[in-house]
Amino acid sequence: MKDYFIRLLHYDRYSNLRILTALLQTEDHVKAEQLMAHLLTAQQVWLGRCIDKSANITTLWPDWKADTFEQMINNNHQQWLKYLESLNDSDFERRIRYKNLQGDNFETGLTDILTHLINHGTHHRAQVGQHLKLAGADLPSTDYILFAREH
Repeated sequence: MKDYFIRLLHYDRYSNLRILTALLQTEDHVKAEQLMAHLLTAQQVWLGRCIDKSANITTLWPDWKADTFEQMINNNHQQWLKYLESLNDSDFERRIRYKNLQGDNFETGLTDILTHLINHGTHHRAQVGQHLKLAGADLPSTDYILFAREH
């Protein structure tokens, strides 16, 4: 299980960096930038929940700029890898208790959170891509199968 999610995290980083390249090369990218900032923020929020340490984030839609995203992508990736590498097989059966930003309590299985994390990134990268395409960008492929062939 651990190796599976680590591989998906590598794919997530790979795809984020590819779409970021297109974002940085596109002039009209305000909405794409907002979506990417949200994706990166959500990764930090979910990690904070998993390690039971607040990410000190008060909004899921921050006003972050694209020129800071590469470092965030790499930092998020390293922090998630460090967390996953610290787990043993039985940890993947754990349920994570957390509060959302409105203060509501939830409890969710770790594997469901990890699955959500990856799917959430894919969803928002598609939205980023759509906005960039409308702005005239040439989009890179971020398909998982391409990543799998290359890695």
